[in-house]
Amino acid sequence: MAYIGKSPQLGVRSRFYFTAVGGETSLSGASDSGAILIFTDGNYVDVSLNGVALVAGTDYNTTTTNTISGLAALSASDIVEIIVYDVFSVADSLTTGGTVNGGLTVSGTTTVNEVTFNKAVAGKTDVRSVTGATTLDFDTYQNFVLTLTGAITLSNISTETVGQSGFIAVTQTGGYGISIDTDFETAGAAGITLSASGTDLIPYLIIATDRILLGAPQLAFA
Repeated sequence: MAYIGKSPQLGVRSRFYFTAVGGETSLSGASDSGAILIFTDGNYVDVSLNGVALVAGTDYNTTTTNTISGLAALSASDIVEIIVYDVFSVADSLTTGGTVNGGLTVSGTTTVNEVTFNKAVAGKTDVRSVTGATTLDFDTYQNFVLTLTGAITLSNISTETVGQSGFIAVTQTGGYGISIDTDFETAGAAGITLSASGTDLIPYLIIATDRILLGAPQLAFA
């Protein structure tokens, strides 16, 4: 490796041989094997001429990208060996257990067999004032806190996930009603009746695509 001691990175060593035709003072491009000389940091390059190590900054330099420059003119059949060390980091991963310190952001769908939470977990809540046709974004939010400024209709949606549950809290002072489109179902098709004033709580459970069961409202919290 190009360093001593522990490193959070892993190393890769590449070896390049160049056979001189005579007169070269720099080497780049394809080596004898056809491999292209590439390096990202000249500090991680070793150069030897006919088996004798050259001194960086004295016998050669790496100031030009992917090029060994500043060589004394080579003689025909001289062999230059260039060793390039590169490093790469392994992405954080947990395969059979471990601890993540600090925040963790996961994008996409994640499958977890068992989870223990050491602190309370709150579902993301949509808080807003509404009137008229109202679409609930079940893909982004679990719970909904709605202030009615007029009568509303809960519109059909396309963002539901089977098994999701939560609540819809409705606050008003105007005696407004709530209607539901066909994706929403109530026991006995009774619909939803709200209190004229105060906060009502409606539980929900998504049991299938286009089937959102609404529980009986708990009325007039105050």
